[in-house]
Parts: sequence; C-alpha cells; structure tokens
Amino acid sequence: MYQQEAIKPYNEKAEKGQQVEQMFDNIAPTYDKLNHRLSWDIDKGWREKAIRYLKRFNPQTILDIATGTGDFAILAAEMLHPKELVGADISEGMMEIGRKKVKEKGLQDIISFENEDCLKLSYPNNSFDAVTAAFGIRNFASLDKGLKEMCRVLKPGGHLSIVELTTPICFPMRQLFHIYSHSVLPVYGRLISKDTNAYSYLTKTIEAFPQGEQMIEILHDAGFSKATFKRLSFGICTMYMATK
Repeated sequence: MYQQEAIKPYNEKAEKGQQVEQMFDNIAPTYDKLNHRLSWDIDKGWREKAIRYLKRFNPQTILDIATGTGDFAILAAEMLHPKELVGADISEGMMEIGRKKVKEKGLQDIISFENEDCLKLSYPNNSFDAVTAAFGIRNFASLDKGLKEMCRVLKPGGHLSIVELTTPICFPMRQLFHIYSHSVLPVYGRLISKDTNAYSYLTKTIEAFPQGEQMIEILHDAGFSKATFKRLSFGICTMYMATK
C-alpha cells in the first residue's frame, strides 16, 4: 500500500495536507512554466488524451480534482463543452492563477474554483457526470480516501479520467528517468521556484505511487466497477480510466 502520509515536503511534525498546501502556494507563480519546461510540453498531450477518453460520454457536469492552476479544467471545457466544470484544490495560490486564466479565456460562466479537502469533499453523492485529475492525486495524504470520495460524488455510470506521472518499467527509459528525476528536475525546480524541497518531494511521490495493475486494484477497492490503464510516453505517465 502506498504510504502517502510518510512522504512530506518539509518536515515530519506538521500535518501533510497543510504542508502540501503551503508548498503549492509557494511554487504557484512558477508552476506552469516549470511543468511545461520539465516535460518538454509533453504534459499537454497527456492531458488531451485523458479528455478525449471522456468525449464519447458527453459529460455535462465535471469535477476536476487537485485542479491547481486550472490547465486541465480549461482544456476540458474547451474540448468537452460541459454546462458546468468545478476545479477543486486546497491551494488558493494555485487557484487564483487559474481564475485569472479562466477570465482571460472567457470561461468564467462554465468554470469555477472551490477550496476543497479532496479527502472530504463537500459535494452530495452522485453530483457529477465525470471526475478528472491530472498530476495531483499522488499528493493525497490518503489515496484510498481520495479515490473513494471521487467515486462517491460521481453519478452511477459516471466516468473517472486520471493522468499521473509514473516510473517507466523498461530499459533504458527507467534508468534515464531515474537520472533525470533525481538530477535535472530537483535542481532546475529549485532554481526557478526558489523552493528547495518541493521538486525533491515531487520526485519521491512519483517513485512511491502505485502503478498499473496495483492502481487498478485500488480503484476497484474504492468502488469503481470498471478500471483500466494505458502507459504513455514509455511509461513516464499513465492514464487511468474508470467507471462507477
């Protein structure tokens, strides 16, 4: 089982949720630039694949968990044309940037941002046609609780689409990714974001996060009736698709 609570950005004393909130508030101004540069903009294609999976289901109400600065929410609104899309996150610093981007795109009538504890969502059961998450669930203090909440707020027959960074399993990508994630990513992240711990922490979460078949078992345990996965870009990222 993935012990997320054991991996913390700053210290062992403070509660993990508070530390993650502080970390993302700290790196919010440089987060988008770093994300795109560190992935060579490949992350945009990963998001598009996750959204295209949902297109056939025509979801009209969507919840984007750990929405951050709203990139995934904006792309989903543009590609899926829902009536309502809620971006939920614990970091006000990240969401404030997202609100500005949404206003610039003229999508404020569709997309809203709400401060939410993703382990204890305020929404009623069976509220959304689809739930999405991009590169955020590995920061949950409890993956089990977070996924159960995502399942709870989905309508029966609703769909989940997740993209998450993972560790490649094949030679030589596994070795190259290890070098990149332990050398380039934390150093460059520290130089740009000025946060000495954030990108070292994020590397640890990638390595510890359950992958492939193990993640499918966790999704089933959370209440999803169907679940599958697809590795992208030689396993650097994995897309998980599930149905309530």
